[in-house]
Amino acid sequence: MMILKDFDLAYSTDIHMIEDERFSHCIFHIICINGEGSFVYNESCFHINKNDLIVISRPDEVKNIAVTNDFRIECFAANAHFLRNSLPPNDYSIRGSMSLYQDPIIPLSAENAEKFLADIHHLRDRLGEKESLYYYEIMESMCLTMIYDIFGFHAVYYCNREDVDHANYVVNEFLRMLSTGITRTQRDATYFAEQLHVSLKYLSRVVKRATGETITSYIDRATIPILRKYLDDERFSLTQISDIMNFTSLSYFSRYCSKHLGMTPSKYRSSKV
Repeated sequence: MMILKDFDLAYSTDIHMIEDERFSHCIFHIICINGEGSFVYNESCFHINKNDLIVISRPDEVKNIAVTNDFRIECFAANAHFLRNSLPPNDYSIRGSMSLYQDPIIPLSAENAEKFLADIHHLRDRLGEKESLYYYEIMESMCLTMIYDIFGFHAVYYCNREDVDHANYVVNEFLRMLSTGITRTQRDATYFAEQLHVSLKYLSRVVKRATGETITSYIDRATIPILRKYLDDERFSLTQISDIMNFTSLSYFSRYCSKHLGMTPSKYRSSKV
């Protein structure tokens, strides 16, 4: 078994790394190189074959891993917070994560499997080079390349699948609303339930069941890129941004930034200088 790691990122050739609590905060990106295996995820059983890409966003829900003697994988895991904060505004990152929580396996062609392996190897080879002046920026850029390749694989494989039951309709409409940028001014979960003509309890239940995450987490994920865009634009004062984004007060705006960006808005701006 090989494990290379730093605080946010890790590479391994052992699928059982998913069960390691040290990486419970990570999203796993796994490619099967040989053999077969199976596992239980989100209370469903999935089978793994050669050239299957597996994306696991909730490693704590993986159980009963079983593999053949010739089973081989390569895996890159990344801190979920690091990945989500790295992604620019992109509706597919939300829709894709929902779909992959329900079915985490994407069968790849041999060509695309090689492309994904190359993504992992680029990350592996630069992992831990913290003496590099722009280490995190480099790793972030290569993670985004890997993720956008995954989006492409996923979009092609699932392009003809349609979910028509009411729960999936509601979840998809909720995600569509988020993709419009509405969270610039609307971040109350009750507002979304009212617009979708369902109760907040129902919306919370179907989003959690479909994605494993809460309504609030998705609202925040849609809001953070918008917030960063305004903070990166020096033409707007912090008071103006607070008003434009409909925060009830400048102090609440500051607390929101501290919670989701890890620093106050003024410190965020000074860190970009």
